[in-house]
Order: sequence, then structure tokens, then C-alpha cells
Amino acid sequence: MSAFLLFSLLIAQAAASGSQPAASSATPQPPKLSLAMTLTVQVGPPTELGEVPRGRRRIIPIVGGTFEGSGMKGRVRNNGADWQIVRADGLAELDTRYALETDQGQIVYVQNAGMRHAAPEVLQKLAAGEIVDPNLVYFRTVATFETSAPELQWLTRSIFVGTGERRPTEVVIRVWRVE
Repeated sequence: MSAFLLFSLLIAQAAASGSQPAASSATPQPPKLSLAMTLTVQVGPPTELGEVPRGRRRIIPIVGGTFEGSGMKGRVRNNGADWQIVRADGLAELDTRYALETDQGQIVYVQNAGMRHAAPEVLQKLAAGEIVDPNLVYFRTVATFETSAPELQWLTRSIFVGTGERRPTEVVIRVWRVE
């Protein structure tokens, strides 16, 4: 697990546990999630670098797409990639970096760290370009955002988690804001 992902998960846990007073005997409640956006990200064919010390390195180009949610929508710019490490056990460590452009022309940088794993037969179908039931795949992410747009600063001041669905030529990511 990448240091960024571990750090982000620790922050989310601390934020959730920090919502209860220290002296309270009430059972802590999990944080609420609200859907911030859905991204449909088009991907190109992977570049296989081969075996490196941590696993098999792959670079999957991000070539476009769309997003919508929380009063904004726009396109995924053709300028990013997913820098994956696929471990021997089939778990893919995901490190995606790309940019969004709203319909108003605002640019938002996205870094999405995560992991994807499934049973070996499900991973074989994904690798063959077949559509699989997303419930058979554990695909989770932690997203961070950067933007200079004043009205989008809420993106830079919250923790976001995501669920993913891999399709043959695209990935659908639903991004949830931790309230």
C-alpha cells in the first residue's frame, strides 16, 4: 500500500474518531458519505514496463472522459495516466494523476491512489477485456484535488474516497466526500 494511501486513510480515521468528545461514552458513529462526483475515464492500452522490485509496472494512459456531480460537470483531459504496480498476488496498486476541466473552464488536478483485487479468474477476465460484475472486484481509491478556482476550494478541504468499476476501455469512479 502506498504511503500516500495509508496516510490518507489514517487522516480519515482520525477525522472520524475526532468527531466524538473524548469524555463521551456514546458509541462512535462512522462518518457519513455524500456523492461528490462520478467520473467516466477513458483509458488507452497499457504500456508494460515489466518486472520491477515491487511487482509488474504498467502505465495506463488516461485519454479523456467526463465527470459530473455537486453542481459541476465537464471533461477529463487527455493528459494523465495510472502508474500501476501489479503484485505477484494480483493486487494492483493504483496511482492515477490527471486533470479535469469544468464546463466553465476551471482546471482541477486529481491524484487518486487506490487498490484493485479480485479472484484470479475474475482478474483473467478483466485482463482479457471482458466485462465482469463490479461486485466481484474490490476497487477503492482515495482522491485528492488541487485547483485555483475559488468556488471549488471545497475539493481541497475534504477527504474523498472512491469506488471503481473497470470496463474494457474505461473506468467509472464514484467519488464520495467524507462529511
